Formats: sequence, structure tokens, C-alpha cells
Amino acid sequence: MAEAGVLLVPPSAVTGWGSLAWQGARWFEGTYGDLTPRPVVIASPRRLFRPRPEVLVCEERFDPREVVVVDGLRVTDAVRATCFEMRYAPNLRAAVRALDMACYDDLVSIEEVSAWVSVHPSYTGIEQARLAIPLGDENAWSPAEVDFRLDWTELVGRRPMTNRPIFDLSGRHLGTPDVVDPQTGVVGEFDGPVHLAEGRRAADLRREAAFREHGLHPVTMVSAERRDQSAFHARVRSAYAAASRQAADERRWTLEPPAWWAPTWTVAQRRQLGDGDREVWLRYRHG
Repeated sequence: MAEAGVLLVPPSAVTGWGSLAWQGARWFEGTYGDLTPRPVVIASPRRLFRPRPEVLVCEERFDPREVVVVDGLRVTDAVRATCFEMRYAPNLRAAVRALDMACYDDLVSIEEVSAWVSVHPSYTGIEQARLAIPLGDENAWSPAEVDFRLDWTELVGRRPMTNRPIFDLSGRHLGTPDVVDPQTGVVGEFDGPVHLAEGRRAADLRREAAFREHGLHPVTMVSAERRDQSAFHARVRSAYAAASRQAADERRWTLEPPAWWAPTWTVAQRRQLGDGDREVWLRYRHG
């Protein structure tokens, strides 16, 4: 990033993933899926220097008021940088991932992105960004979770809640699954390699047991099932069938948090937290 910075001539600025990473976004690491490096993109009204493999120049128009200086580097603000990533993403899913992961660090809200898109109707890729907005979620905790939610929505035909805490009827926190269908109590978990650690796996099994004891219907996908999801799909359908046969009095859980619980499932809620509260209420997102 520093190499790109020395090339900047006002009003040019780093945009896209580079801007978001420089502003602290955890999930914008500057690599493609095969881990090869992505070039840093510089927004510039005209070609002010010779391009090179590690730096691309985007000469589309931009408002200089959208440039901020962060730790000495000129970058486009987070909303414009996020919209750039969404517009130039290779496909719609990648655009949704970019939106969700910018929201993860509270750099943008979906409302802010939607407002930017609505007033820039002629920009390259704007239709893809527009289509991604209603698919976005401000409470996804990783790119893998975004795909998991989208897969679930396509399979079931309705959208689940993402990382919503579940409580028993006395207000005890049972767990926070990756997704939950609030109408049926079917919950979904995506277990990546980190879940294979002995201590983590034991905790996962205890939580799954607690879910079942309270009338929920957990289903887990493991990372090896990403390519062929047929077995996972069968388990999801089985869980929904079991939920449809469940008597109402067997539902001993709620999504309504107790009065002492601080909700954190929107960007607006998280932005209201002070530093101390953020450490308390958001620490689990980095586990």
C-alpha cells in the first residue's frame, strides 16, 4: 500500500479494497481466491503516472470531497470504496460479500451504500451493486458465512436471520448460530477448519445439545461439503420436516433478548457502543 501511496498526486486517492483495508477492514486482505495478490486501485481523474502490475488506475469521475486522509494516505471514503468493490466484483455473490464485510467493521451501513448507489446511476457496474444491496446483511461475521446464508436462502426459499442470539425463556443465552429461521427454529452452522480443534468441537457439541433440548433444530455444514451440498440439503429438509411436526409448547426459546442484553446486529447499534462496551459485546465475533 505504501508503494501506491508514493504515486498519489492530488486529487487521486487509493480506492476499493486498498482503501477499506487501510481504514481497518479485517476481511479485505488484497488477494484473490487463489491467494495471488490483487493490485491496488488508484482513483484519478486522468492518467498522472505510468501504471504497473501492482497498481491499477481508474479514471472514472469522482468527487474530491469523497477523499479522506488516513494515517497520511489519501483514500476514498469507505462508502465509495465499498461501492467500487461491489461494482467491479466478478459476480453478484462477490458484491454481496464486499458489502457485508465492509459492514462487519462498521465502516459503512447498507443504508449509506444504498444512498450512494441511488445518486450514481450511470457508473460502471452500478446495476450489480443495486442488486446486491437487498441481499446484504450487516451482521455477517466472515465471507464464508455470507455464502452460507445465500445458499440457505436459495435452498429454503426464505431468508434467515444472521448471527442472532437465542435465549431460553428465562433469558439465558443458549448460543448465536450462523443463521436461524425465526418461524421454525431451524438453525444452521457452517463449520470451517477452526471448528475441528478439540476444545472448539466440544463447545459446539454442547451448544447443539442445548439447542435441541429447547426445541430448536440445528443443522451443520462442514467445509468439505461446499462443493457437493446434497447431503447437507437433505439434512436441512429433514430439520424443516421435524420442525413442522413440533407442538407449539415444545418451543422453549426466544429471539427476544433480556433487558440487560445489548443488541449488536446492525451497524447503527454497534456504532452506538463505547470502546469498553464494544470489547464486551463484540469480542465473540473474533472467536
